[in-house]
Amino acid sequence: MSIFTKIITGEIPSYKVAENEDFIAFLDINPNAKGHTLVVPKKEENKIFDLSKEAYSNLMDFSYRVAKALEKAVPCKRIGMSVIGLEVPHVHVHLVPTNVMSDMQFTHKVNLSSEEFVALAEQISKEFE
Repeated sequence: MSIFTKIITGEIPSYKVAENEDFIAFLDINPNAKGHTLVVPKKEENKIFDLSKEAYSNLMDFSYRVAKALEKAVPCKRIGMSVIGLEVPHVHVHLVPTNVMSDMQFTHKVNLSSEEFVALAEQISKEFE
């Protein structure tokens, strides 16, 4: 069972920004930039291209909607997207508010307090359609 499955089942708390029956989006607790969000299928699958075409399309649609909310909630030049997946064997899309190229390098991290995470998650959730 991956750490993301434990988040999905509620065993581990998260700063959730959006959810439906198939996907969940929550703030990355070790973010590249303020608002760095992970979009995760609830069904545990290791590799993105092992998803069915339908599940992949649905993941991208949900990610699109989360990115639009994120862009409204967090000032940035654009929302960067990355799918790497080596650190957790459970498909996840990184959505990163980006102002400079280093925001997408996964070596640049920002620190937020618990209160900042809660306020940010609420702000993004309000923008989710």
